[in-house]
Amino acid sequence: MKAKTIVKNFGFEVEEEPVSIYPFSPVYRMKRPEGDFIVKKTQHPIEKANRLMRYTRVLNEQGVDVVTPAKIQLENPRTMDEETYVVYPFVQGIPYTGQDREIVEAGRLLGRIHALSPADNEYALDIYNVFDFTEVEVKESFQHIEQNAASHGITMNPKLEDRLLQAVRQQEELKQAGLLFVATPHDFKANNLVYTPQPYLIDPDNAGWVPRIFDLALVLLLFHNELASAPDRTFTKKQWHLFLTGYGESVNLSHEEKANWPKALDHVFLDEVMWLMADVEEDWRNPAQRALFNSLIQLFLDFEEYSLI
Repeated sequence: MKAKTIVKNFGFEVEEEPVSIYPFSPVYRMKRPEGDFIVKKTQHPIEKANRLMRYTRVLNEQGVDVVTPAKIQLENPRTMDEETYVVYPFVQGIPYTGQDREIVEAGRLLGRIHALSPADNEYALDIYNVFDFTEVEVKESFQHIEQNAASHGITMNPKLEDRLLQAVRQQEELKQAGLLFVATPHDFKANNLVYTPQPYLIDPDNAGWVPRIFDLALVLLLFHNELASAPDRTFTKKQWHLFLTGYGESVNLSHEEKANWPKALDHVFLDEVMWLMADVEEDWRNPAQRALFNSLIQLFLDFEEYSLI
């Protein structure tokens, strides 16, 4: 479906085809006399979208700065051509730049979100259950990573493949570890926050029922991904512990979570980073993204200093 049709179905009048402000997914900034709005794809089918919106509304009612559907006269969210879209109010703010204060505040926000999670999956969010990686899949992905790196004169450390294969072998043990699950946006990255001056979550549409330490591992690995104003590397040791300082104001991690942290990092790298480095060839053409990939590999192969306090 054309972008013009999508936004018109929400009551926005446009002459020309809107252009997405995000290169990897349809996200359109629209204007009306009463303000600016974002039209974007959300979870599908509509039943899942409505459960997501109920979750974010409750978070917002509890004082969490997170976008909720805009109050418009038409159904919002709504399904069009087997995809579901939502209109959010545009949140005016400044982007993350890697300052210490921004990192502590981001940790504080995620800590509050995790602390407000119900004990059970009462919002019926999608349950994380990705524990079916194979060694064949890893070997193929590593070959693609080597090819992408070689095209830019980079030789890939073979230890990366060994660690990824190790992650495959321990995934069943991790699945059976009895980890604590929480309701969470599960895409808590700097490009999904604006500072107003406090961090405001502007993209909660990947929310799910996820092991809590998996969500933290995703932050450590990819918080700086896909944001030009962010540093072109992962958190430093100092920055990571600043994030945990803010996070720890609301959450006390269990002994079991701390014990399983190294395996969780392995698994989230396998699930979230491996495909990014293997499949998104155009990222390797971006010097900042190549630097981030190099930093990710260094952290992955030696993350002893990135513990959970």
